Amino acid sequence: MRYDDLKNFLANSKDALAKGPVAMILVEDLVEVDTTIRHHQIAGFETILVFAPDELKLPENLADQIHRISYDMSIQDATQTAVNTIIDAAPGTWLYYCYNAEYLFHPFCETRSIAEMLAFHTEERRDAVLAYVVDTYAGDLDDNPIAVSLEDAHLDKSGYYALARPDENNNPKERQLSFYGGLRWRFEEHIPEARRRIDRIALFRAKPGLRLRADHTFNDEEYNTYSCPWHHNITVAIVSFRTAKALKSNSGSTFDINTFQWHNSTEFEWHSQQLLDLGLMEPGQWF
Repeated sequence: MRYDDLKNFLANSKDALAKGPVAMILVEDLVEVDTTIRHHQIAGFETILVFAPDELKLPENLADQIHRISYDMSIQDATQTAVNTIIDAAPGTWLYYCYNAEYLFHPFCETRSIAEMLAFHTEERRDAVLAYVVDTYAGDLDDNPIAVSLEDAHLDKSGYYALARPDENNNPKERQLSFYGGLRWRFEEHIPEARRRIDRIALFRAKPGLRLRADHTFNDEEYNTYSCPWHHNITVAIVSFRTAKALKSNSGSTFDINTFQWHNSTEFEWHSQQLLDLGLMEPGQWF
């Protein structure tokens, strides 16, 4: 179904949020929107909300399976406004958000659905899942000048690291780290410091008063932790062409970059086991 705006969606189809998990896909441009939707359908999301500009054209059979909301991602605080509005409308529901040309992978996703994973995570008394946003990029920029190619996708197999996250008194926050790596690390001169982290709390359970902040963290600090106090928890990966696309679309960086390939590049196999082997997500106690 199609809605003129977010208010119109909530007035007519709020019941679509009653059963999760619900995926929110925020469309910044027209690149790989259909594949992003289909990927998350296969992952097992009960409901998919697509926040998209009016110029987006989707196949009719795909458009009939989603809730499409007219939305302008260029406005200030567009992500937080969309996500926080849905949080208020869906207390208790598991939510997920990503951008177009981003693809969620969770441990064993080839045989287990996202709902199965979240059921286990809930049993562990966890209300949020840490995601690592793993930059992917086309291997050949001559053939793919905007750096997006699902058939020629590459990622960095090393070069990731974490730093302690300080609180207002400059003391390390408990069970919180800031993660870095990928293109945002290798081409950091083109990336504002506030946008260099690759961690995102992309999966979470909505509750009254919960707020997503501009840095992809929440106002409830427990949501920002990578695990519970007693053992490791599940983490997931979001394979993302977003940074590569931005670096090749921005006039300030595109002419400085002839290739994203380096000695630690490897082809992405589109399989969760590769991400597990590279340490880019972990199953925790879920086997």
